[in-house]
Amino acid sequence: MADHTVRFVDPADLPAAAAVLTGSHAMALATVVATDETATPDGDLKVRYVFEPTAPGGPDRFVTLVISVDATRPEVPSLTTLVPAANWHEREMRDLFGIVPVGHPDPRPLVVHDGWPQGVFPLRKAFDGSRRVAVEPAAEFPHLVAEGEGVFEIPVGPIHAGIIEPGHFRFSSVGETVLNLDARLFYTHRGLEKRMEGLSPLDAFYVVERICGVCSVAHGLGYCEALEQIAGVAAPPRARLIRTIALELERLYNHVGDVGNVCAGAAFHYGTTAGMRLKETLQQVNERLAGNRFLRGLVIPGGARLDLSSDLLRVLAATLRDTLAGLDALMERIEANPSVVDRLDDTGVLHHQTALDLAVAGVAARASGVDRDARRDHPHGAFVGVDPPDLHVVTASEGDAMARVTVRALEARESIRLIGEFVRRLEAGPLQIALADPLPGGRIGISAIESARGEAVHWLRTDAAGRVERYHLRSPSYHNWPAVALAGQTAIVPDFPLVNKSFELCYSCTDR
Repeated sequence: MADHTVRFVDPADLPAAAAVLTGSHAMALATVVATDETATPDGDLKVRYVFEPTAPGGPDRFVTLVISVDATRPEVPSLTTLVPAANWHEREMRDLFGIVPVGHPDPRPLVVHDGWPQGVFPLRKAFDGSRRVAVEPAAEFPHLVAEGEGVFEIPVGPIHAGIIEPGHFRFSSVGETVLNLDARLFYTHRGLEKRMEGLSPLDAFYVVERICGVCSVAHGLGYCEALEQIAGVAAPPRARLIRTIALELERLYNHVGDVGNVCAGAAFHYGTTAGMRLKETLQQVNERLAGNRFLRGLVIPGGARLDLSSDLLRVLAATLRDTLAGLDALMERIEANPSVVDRLDDTGVLHHQTALDLAVAGVAARASGVDRDARRDHPHGAFVGVDPPDLHVVTASEGDAMARVTVRALEARESIRLIGEFVRRLEAGPLQIALADPLPGGRIGISAIESARGEAVHWLRTDAAGRVERYHLRSPSYHNWPAVALAGQTAIVPDFPLVNKSFELCYSCTDR
């Protein structure tokens, strides 16, 4: 994976460069990383805009545009009107670094909510992450108000009836028709990126692995591959296969459970329980493989911690056969139920161009006709090598809730096939390779991992002592949440749970 870096003396050149990358070079914004380098000889802040190719199977590379920001007047030109995917990134760097995106169309806070004191920026190096910040009582957060005869506002959350994390959804509607939907998240922001500053690479790994329960393999692997880039090593072949088996198992148990969750939104109780049963069986196998239901501790820096015995592989094979049969039966029941299909068809439509503009990832993108998958486009794990496995990237064109359910089910079938192939490729060999201690200082590693929810981009830099100087995660949910609000505007209010569940995004990966 190559990273080409272009540095700018004048920040005013940034929009023109971004226009070239997203235009004639057909690239998309992968992530934005701000850093506080005021203690270095440069004495400034920096912002890195990382772009990636969008052509299916294109070159495995990133292009990074770097601009320096005067700490006494921290301003950059906003890219949001040109590159809509930059919206949240720019609002976040203003909240956490105090870097103002001049010309941004939505100046509201994103991560720090109303009442946060002015001039306090949590990711500046001078900020003490261990101290408690006094937050003032805040009024109702600013939002778009729709007015007119028969227009009502329906606030939902942030506390919900289900056992989920908090998110506020404010609907403007006429009758049941949604005119506008404003979503607000970051109620449980944990400051994990601040927490990782100065940690040893191994200690930081345990934080990353726990950013999200159901993405622990994907996030752990992403961090490890970025770390291994810095160290200049690659995990042994058997370890890469075990890592990727775990990655596909994580995708599989999420996908079958998510199909069941969509059924819950449609009050199709058979589908809900069938999806839960399939997920439960897979998570019981996870516990036998790794000692826990979320496969934590299987992937470690330098390789894999645990091996797969012949007995475990036999149990896994039998479970996968049963899962495939159960998933096929569940999808047959869904597709044969007119009331469920009617609720899913043409509900929560995400148009192809919108998915491209917002750099939407994963199932949500592929169900809207975007042929992108990091397993193919940024090969990682066992997808790297001279003989990578054939990967069938599933796409659909409808962009509605039914398309997302169908793509998710077909991807689950593909994961079952891939796991079987990876198991057949297992050969004896070491599980780990030692990383230098300390790691080289001042180096950057970037990795892209296809998690169950889509491509997650991990950016890591070490300090002079080889410890973590800056780590940033751009999860797929981070890019996909704005798309949920737009897709919700093509539905009626009672169908929003179906829209939301068909995206099946993660609050925890977003709030970090």
